[in-house]
Amino acid sequence: MDENIKNEAWWRRQAAAQGEWWKKRAAAQQEESLRQNNLMYGGLIGIGAVLVQPFLTSGAASLDLSAKICVIAFSLAIPLLSALIVLNRQETYRRRMTSSVLVLVARQAALGLGFVGVVAGFWHIMTIAGIAILVGASLGVAVHGAGWVRVEEEDAQATPDAEQLPQL
Repeated sequence: MDENIKNEAWWRRQAAAQGEWWKKRAAAQQEESLRQNNLMYGGLIGIGAVLVQPFLTSGAASLDLSAKICVIAFSLAIPLLSALIVLNRQETYRRRMTSSVLVLVARQAALGLGFVGVVAGFWHIMTIAGIAILVGASLGVAVHGAGWVRVEEEDAQATPDAEQLPQL
């Protein structure tokens, strides 16, 4: 009977240690997401400012469809991205991301509009450049996803606590 009690206590300690490890890991991942979001938001604002600048002096009547799409997409995306940067500072200060559905939708809309603006801007410059941006973005997402998975798998394997846990 004493052996079962010892085993149960050991399992409880192991479960508590695992729970703490996962909480720390999730908090670190959330902080990294906030940093990466700021990088994306700021980058899209900068790209938008550069791409839209030539259209400021020309009249709207002289713009072709891709130029109009670029201007409209960035006219919506830039204020959203700016608001998200300010919100991101509050989230960083509080060390947690908001769970507001409005903010979640705004994040996706801002990033999507920014991407549409970039594609349309390059499409306006040259059709093949617009296609290249689409292909490059697809490859970039694939590379990021594959790299992220590999880094996380290697981190999990390198964690000393993971080696001490018994295999069931």
